[in-house]
Amino acid sequence: MSSSTRSMPCTFAAATAVVLLFGAGGAVAAPLCADGSAGAPPAAGTPSDPVPGAEACVSDVDDVVTRRPSARTAEPLPEELSRKLDAAARASFSQASAPGAVVGVSSPEGTWTEAYGVADPATGEPMEVGVHTRIGSVTKPFTATLVLQLAEEGQLSLEDPVSDYVEGIPNGEQITLRQLADMTSGVASYTRSTAFTDRFFADPQKAFTPEELVAVGVSESPLFAPGEQFDYSNTNYILLGMVIEQVTGRPVGEVLEENIFDPLGLDETTWPGNSTEMPEPYAQGFTLQGDTATPEAPADATHWNPTWGATAGALISDVDDLLVYGRAMGTGHGLLGPQAQQERLTSFQPAEGGYGLGFGCIDGWVGHTGTLPGYNTTVYYDTTTDTTVVVQATSDIASGDCPESPVLADDPKALPCATPATRIFAEVSTALGHTFTPNPER
Repeated sequence: MSSSTRSMPCTFAAATAVVLLFGAGGAVAAPLCADGSAGAPPAAGTPSDPVPGAEACVSDVDDVVTRRPSARTAEPLPEELSRKLDAAARASFSQASAPGAVVGVSSPEGTWTEAYGVADPATGEPMEVGVHTRIGSVTKPFTATLVLQLAEEGQLSLEDPVSDYVEGIPNGEQITLRQLADMTSGVASYTRSTAFTDRFFADPQKAFTPEELVAVGVSESPLFAPGEQFDYSNTNYILLGMVIEQVTGRPVGEVLEENIFDPLGLDETTWPGNSTEMPEPYAQGFTLQGDTATPEAPADATHWNPTWGATAGALISDVDDLLVYGRAMGTGHGLLGPQAQQERLTSFQPAEGGYGLGFGCIDGWVGHTGTLPGYNTTVYYDTTTDTTVVVQATSDIASGDCPESPVLADDPKALPCATPATRIFAEVSTALGHTFTPNPER
């Protein structure tokens, strides 16, 4: 990969700029940039005061928190709607730069899932519903949920300074856990530093400790005074993982299993720890990031060491688990009490659409995108229709007219720039009747 690719400029995506490695994909709302423009660089933006008369992104929080699941959710979606969704997913998949994808929709009318393409281009093994993929920054809502649970239990407060738990953070006595969660801490993201990327791309099998990752981000901090701006930083969520372990006295993988995986029945969702292995069945993931990838020959990133992502982006899952989690994330059911979930659904900055406590919101769609070498995932819950949409794609390679993101050599560059899962999700949402409009990608 060329040096220009390795130092890819940040572009607005999952609630803000796409951060090199996993910032993630153009599918979460971003606050206004510092220059007043929406959906464009620079990475940091000033949190906006509510616009007079503007509606909140989630229009009826009480209804979302108290609504009950439909008894028909476990049934297949009506055939006509299934055909419509399949046509939208199939068409958009053909425009995406990914060997394979799995798409799932769960609503009060029923559930539909389908697989497209191949799981392994070398063998031609077809993609199948139930394959495991790395979900990148979709990990962040899980991590933030654990913090909110600990706050409900009185074991910590969102207003606690991070210095109470981790020493040596610039402005640590002023940075609150809330500001780590909503990306307003001013702590720089280690994934934007060549001090990290040079080491990682030179040896993708290298294991990193959370302390090593935080040290890189700290070395380039502070970016601004706490609470004054917005900057999507993976370091924030590494720090939250360290806080979780300190408060509970247990490895974060165990806490995830006990507090989220087991209660929701997420049997196919795993915390990989230091292992580079993937649970069977799994799909190969391809990327243009790294030292060996070229636009003609993407690199296979399937077994790159996941420790660099940790509590910011290391989880592995499948479509069925993510459909369950997506609704729980949106409603709080099985995860948080009504008061905590209400706070979460009103935490977006700006209120009419932005990032909040672990996920973002655009026009009533709440959720997160995950982009990391080899994989791109979207998990979104439509608060207006009680519908969850999940897309797993086996590539983080954007397609279309992308002025900054690298594309495949044969990309016609005729479409707006988008990563695979985001492109598919947007089309599927339109087929559902409530179009999700992602922030522009570059």
